[in-house]
Amino acid sequence: MDEKQFLAEYNKHHYDSPLVTVDAVLFTYHEECLKVLLVERANHPDRGKWGLPGGFVDLEHDKTLEETVRRKLKEKTGIEPPYLEQLQSIGNAERDKRGWSVTVAYTALMAYQACASHISTVADAQWLALDKVGQMDLAFDHQAIINLARERMRQKALYSIIPAYALPEIFTLPELQHLHEVLIGKALQKKSFRRRIEQAELLIDTGKKRSEGGRPAVLYRMKQSSGAYTFVRNLED
Repeated sequence: MDEKQFLAEYNKHHYDSPLVTVDAVLFTYHEECLKVLLVERANHPDRGKWGLPGGFVDLEHDKTLEETVRRKLKEKTGIEPPYLEQLQSIGNAERDKRGWSVTVAYTALMAYQACASHISTVADAQWLALDKVGQMDLAFDHQAIINLARERMRQKALYSIIPAYALPEIFTLPELQHLHEVLIGKALQKKSFRRRIEQAELLIDTGKKRSEGGRPAVLYRMKQSSGAYTFVRNLED
């Protein structure tokens, strides 16, 4: 039997297959706190509980897992994140009451201003403060997935300016530093932070300034390639 004949006769239904889904952990920074996007489940299992936006792979239309997660985000929340990063694959017989399941989790940061108008039109989708979410009984194992994503973002804040994706398109260095501090969980030395950012040439000076109660602060935007930059030493050093 050659491969062509083998494939023609192959029946995938001869083998058990797990349920395959995707979940998205999207973070934003709003009202001086970190928030995560959740949706209220309308169907069993765990109907009425809040959980991460996601869903099943569409075998006919989704060519990749990222296509699946972007499609589900659009369907359930109306938003499109600026980037997505695969976080982790999680699979076992306990996480879903419907049976053995695997989910591929993605995570990203995005600006609140870029999606607030979309979220406001979706009754069962909300940005919720991460501290509050930590006290909630979420669907499936979504609390554990959020914790994994939160730690990934802490690491990103130590070695990159990925946190800038959660800010408006134009921002100040104090705003960027404060968001890094929120994600890392500790204060950073102002002069050292500014020097590291400026030496890496990751930002574009817009030529504009904003008054923040004292000396006007310069407004910056990210360079297109800045999200891929990694500091050799973390920003705590």
